[in-house]
Amino acid sequence: MKILPVDKIREADAYTIKNEPIASIDLMERAANQLFKWIRKRVDRTHVIHIFAGLGNNGGDGLALSRMLSKKGYDVKVYLIRYSDKTSEDFGINFDRLPEKIQNKNITDIKDGDPLPEIGENDIIVDAIFGSGLARPVKGFIGKVVEHINSQPAVKISIDIPSGLFADSHSDPKEGAIVSADYTLSFQFPKLAFLLPENDHFTGQWHVLDIGLMAEYINEVKVSEFYMQKRDITPMLKQRRIFSHKGTFGHALLIAGSYGKMGAAILASKGCLRSGVGLLHTHIPKVGYSIMQTATPETMLSIDRYENYFSEVPDLGMYNAVGIGPGLGMEHQSQMALKLLIQNYKNPIVFDADALNILAENKTWLSWLPPHSVLTPHPKEFERLAGKWSDDYDKLKKLRDFSSKFGVYVVLKGAYTAICFPDKTIYFNSTGNPGMATAGSGDVLTGMITGLLAQDYTPGVAAVIGVYLHGLAGDLAARKKGQEAMLAGDIIENIGKAFKKTR
Repeated sequence: MKILPVDKIREADAYTIKNEPIASIDLMERAANQLFKWIRKRVDRTHVIHIFAGLGNNGGDGLALSRMLSKKGYDVKVYLIRYSDKTSEDFGINFDRLPEKIQNKNITDIKDGDPLPEIGENDIIVDAIFGSGLARPVKGFIGKVVEHINSQPAVKISIDIPSGLFADSHSDPKEGAIVSADYTLSFQFPKLAFLLPENDHFTGQWHVLDIGLMAEYINEVKVSEFYMQKRDITPMLKQRRIFSHKGTFGHALLIAGSYGKMGAAILASKGCLRSGVGLLHTHIPKVGYSIMQTATPETMLSIDRYENYFSEVPDLGMYNAVGIGPGLGMEHQSQMALKLLIQNYKNPIVFDADALNILAENKTWLSWLPPHSVLTPHPKEFERLAGKWSDDYDKLKKLRDFSSKFGVYVVLKGAYTAICFPDKTIYFNSTGNPGMATAGSGDVLTGMITGLLAQDYTPGVAAVIGVYLHGLAGDLAARKKGQEAMLAGDIIENIGKAFKKTR
């Protein structure tokens, strides 16, 4: 799914109005009807619905919604936030369409200095003050209204985007008030703002409502951000042919583990095997020999000459893909061996964990990375590589610049994991849950991406598929175990189900 910036959303609206063709007011009616269906499915008539409407098209959506709810017997109260003498044309039309019972007794004009309504915890607030076109922070009179909305105990639903939140740039709550929604109902596309940690407090749970903007425009428009869903991933998965054998599906090498951290090597190895790789060697220090043979008998072993840590690169000639980092440690010999690996292996490498920490301590080595390698940092590891950022939009800029400069794919892990391509395109993931914030989860992902890379998926596709399936396996595990009790091993046990569900 494409993530359109505000200017492209406006173009999509205009294109649909012109070419469907459909009148602007009828497109608004279509959008309001989707809002109505969503709310009606979840809110019964025992709740009073309070709609705070601005004077533009977002307010027009709110007025149309109030009419639809009222006709179905809901108790609706509308508050018009009179911050101007002007209204949009479609707002005016929807105002005139309001039923008499709303116009006569259930609509209240609110101007600067007027008392604001107290709303009970069993009621619903709908925020229809400002949409995604907002260009400056919300202050003064309207800011007080927003702060009052936030102070009320009722459930809050924002139309399209929480009022005061910028869709495509950093929103500073110190500069202007922002509605803290429990639910955000976005039209046709998610907004970039929804995918960034700094905005989670404002967006709550967000849902995308299809309002029928023309596919012709959506298919052709160029964007730099995507939100990856099942329908995007399924066509990427290769089908196995009946005469396939283990050699068909590649031979992967994982370099992982050290004294006290052999669990990371086990988890990465199992993740790699569950990804469908044909053959796997894991290079480990001597201390891990008995552990690995017992824990993952399907894995062949390459044994380092050192007892407790990685110190030498094995012969790389037989491997289709290499992944390095889980549980590796930071010993000097390990750092020198990593340097030798990146200087001599010409195919993409998957870097994770201590391999990333070693690179962060030796930044000049970044320019030696094999082209199209895959780096899988969590935010702190990425900060060590790329430097601090001022906000999450600045973080995305650093992500794009880093990926482009070094010609690598960067998997920035977290909620809506962001996979950045060297051309600066970012793919946000739709699967995963907080239960995956557990030791070893990243090791499993490293193994999966390495396994997919060995099966001749391109690095970008291996990263996108690996992240999606890893997150989906985590979602399946959470259903059984609950998020609090999840372990990395539970993700491994559900990788097969994730493949089946995605196919």
